[in-house]
Amino acid sequence: MDDSTRQALSLIGKLLADFRDPLFVWQLAALLACLVLAWGIARWWRATHPETATDRFRQVGSRLAFPLSALFLVAVAHTALKGQLPVSVLHVAMSLLASMALVRSVVYVLRQAFPGASWLTSWERLIATLVWGWMALYITDLAPLVIDSLAQFQFSIGKQQLNLWLILSGLVTVFLTVVFALWVAGVIEARLMRMQTLDGNLRIVGVRVAKALLTVIAVLFSLSMVGIDMTALSVFTGALGVGLGFGLQKIASNYVSGFIILLDRSIRIGNIVQVGADSGVVNQITTRYTVIRHPGGTEFIVPNETLISSVVQNQTYSDNRLRLSTTLGVAYNSDLELAMRLMIEAAQAQPRVLVDPPPAVMLTQFADSSINLELGFWVLDPENGKMNVVSEINLAIWRAFRQHGVEIPFPQREVRLLQATAENDRSAM
Repeated sequence: MDDSTRQALSLIGKLLADFRDPLFVWQLAALLACLVLAWGIARWWRATHPETATDRFRQVGSRLAFPLSALFLVAVAHTALKGQLPVSVLHVAMSLLASMALVRSVVYVLRQAFPGASWLTSWERLIATLVWGWMALYITDLAPLVIDSLAQFQFSIGKQQLNLWLILSGLVTVFLTVVFALWVAGVIEARLMRMQTLDGNLRIVGVRVAKALLTVIAVLFSLSMVGIDMTALSVFTGALGVGLGFGLQKIASNYVSGFIILLDRSIRIGNIVQVGADSGVVNQITTRYTVIRHPGGTEFIVPNETLISSVVQNQTYSDNRLRLSTTLGVAYNSDLELAMRLMIEAAQAQPRVLVDPPPAVMLTQFADSSINLELGFWVLDPENGKMNVVSEINLAIWRAFRQHGVEIPFPQREVRLLQATAENDRSAM
């Protein structure tokens, strides 16, 4: 029988001996009092420090208030009662409370690193079970036995000697360090997004760079922690370079173009742009593509390389003001000055139309059936829609024309039946 098995049997024997001891009930009473007091402390903390969406300290405190306060109280009770009462149950309770704090911390960090991830809800119990199971192995002193058993499965990849325990511990270490790095990146993102004095594109660049650097550093650091030689990654990095040079050049080009767009600020979130036949408001700029939302609800995903290599019409690049226009015709016998004044008044009545520059009407054409007039006006918020304000002005013009007797003509044609006229001439002869 090895040392791990002896330690596990010794712990079980101590628990059974404590259970048979008449003073065991006082140990349970002390444990129950510590848990009740910790529950009261946690409730007081949540009442005095309510959670907010941005205060991470309060979010962590509300989740760890109970296990940490209970762990502290049980540790004090364990120290005070040791030597006077059996304390094996208190010792086990301390380990379980520590594991509870660890589980809640890991789940919280995962939620912050992957906000909105639906898979986390279904995996939360599995993560908690794995952490609690591993803590149970340490509590029962069976962890060294499991580690020795996993280390027996050895194999080599090139010059690197590996075993099953090294791979599993490496995966867990990489996972935890990457999650921690993403959580730190989330904290940096929250801070940057609150800096209103910094340009929006620069804030996005800072977030992308922070996530990429922290992830790479976390992976390299975790692999070195478990003893994997970093030179073993040279083959992978060489293959990655060849892939980027051939099959992944378009993807690499889009990523580089995305950083160029974010840094030179030629296109920003909220700009109204047109790329070819697609136009709309820029909703999102990622490192690979840009999302343009049409007023009709359609979203266009445009690769960043297209925005760099082609002409982009940015209607709000240096100024959010945008000129809109509407054209209609009036009859030749209409009062043109009255019609032009009514059109200007209809535009001025709209709250979205700017006073400076003022609306203006231009006579554009003497057409076959009408005199065409164009009303031009400026708005400051084109992201709120263009056709809606044009429609409101057209409706106001129609009402004003009908009230003042200004006629909007429709095309008229005179048709002469030449064949019937010729037959009438012959019959008269």
